[in-house]
Amino acid sequence: MNIKTVLGLPLAALLATAIAAPASAAVLTRSDGIYVRCDQCGVVQSIEHNVTAGREHGTAGAVIGAIAGGVLGNQVGKGKGRTLATVGGAVGGGFAGNAIGKGGGSDSYTLRLKMGTGGYTNVQVKDASAIREGDIVVVDDQGNVSRVQ
Repeated sequence: MNIKTVLGLPLAALLATAIAAPASAAVLTRSDGIYVRCDQCGVVQSIEHNVTAGREHGTAGAVIGAIAGGVLGNQVGKGKGRTLATVGGAVGGGFAGNAIGKGGGSDSYTLRLKMGTGGYTNVQVKDASAIREGDIVVVDDQGNVSRVQ
């Protein structure tokens, strides 16, 4: 054997493994022992439920809506029609203003993920009902999360 053959075979084997399994590829193990290779995948470490309270301005919204509705209703018709439109506008504006004043609350979930690459990231989602701690999930470019089966 010459020196080129002796050095060439291990070098070829090293290059073949480097091509088959790039250093940046993340490998995670599912609960059933199956290996998953994915750079955008992570294991759910924790799930936090976030609740944002709605605004507490229902009364103020109702008053402002009633005034605006009454003024707009007063611009319509003559005589008894105008009176009816003013009252109807005030009532409708009051209901609409109350609903707008109380709105604004929301629910969301923050997922703490240990990514396959070793780092940690937080992802906020609207619904986490199908995700549990310990699940392997994939995160797409838009931040959507889905469970790896």
